[in-house]
Order: sequence, then C-alpha cells, then structure tokens
Amino acid sequence: MIKNGSVVDLAYTLTNTAGEVLDRADAKDPLTYLQGTQQIVPGLENALEGLDKGAKKKVTIPPAEAYGELDSALKMTLKRSQFPADAEMEEGMQFQSRGAGGQEMVFTVESIQGDDVTVDGNHPLAGQTLHFDVEVLSVRDATAEEMAHGHAHGPDGHHH
Repeated sequence: MIKNGSVVDLAYTLTNTAGEVLDRADAKDPLTYLQGTQQIVPGLENALEGLDKGAKKKVTIPPAEAYGELDSALKMTLKRSQFPADAEMEEGMQFQSRGAGGQEMVFTVESIQGDDVTVDGNHPLAGQTLHFDVEVLSVRDATAEEMAHGHAHGPDGHHH
C-alpha cells in the first residue's frame, strides 16, 4: 500500500481540461518516485496515498495542488542589455536566474520586440487543472539508502 517511504512505479496519462495529452508514462518506462518527498505534484501524491499495486484511478488536480496559480509578478519585460551580450535570445528558450528570495527560477522567453524581452517565470502548467489517469504498477518499501538520499534508485542502484 502506498505510504510515505514507498517506492512507486506508475503508468499515467496527463491531460489538460481540453483533453490534450500533456505527458504520459507506460509500463515499459514508468514514473518511479518516492512517496512523501514531494517528487510529484502534491494533489497527485495525496490522491495515491493508500492505493496498492494494480489500482487504477482518475484524479483531477486543481492548480493550487499542482503547479500553482499564474503569478502575474513572474511575467516581466526586461531590456536586452540585462542579458549577457553574447546570449543568443529566441522565443521559447529558457534560462535560470535567481528570484527575489535568492532561489533558482526558470524563465521562458515569451517574446522579443526590439530591445524588450518579455519573460515568464511561471511553470508552463501553472494555472491549469490537471487530469491524471493512473495505474499503480508496483509498490515497495524504500531501502535505507533511498530514504537517506530522498529518492528511489533503479534496479542497479543509484546513478547520481
């Protein structure tokens, strides 16, 4: 049964409200995670608690329990001169920068118009309700090493 400290293999299909497939994992290449370590969105982790191998479930996760609401403060227009002179800028590219609190954040370039570069620091799925169709492929207790490292290891041990 899935509980904190369980290593879980999942097959899933993730869709948005319009029914578009955003991501998937199957039995040949499952998502493996360690329950209770915030490796998946909180709403999905909570919904999987207590399920066992073979369980199938459809889960709808609101933005607040997934990637959060859209934060307009994370959308901004910067001057090209604020970027390294040799940086090749193009729409859709991503870069890392430190946020106001010093944490690393990923920004996506939304548009470039003259010297103005509009960027967005929201997660691409922020503000979206997520729909998961999951199947629990396996559940086992994490090893002491996995617990110490805070993540699941593959069949051949860890690969850091």
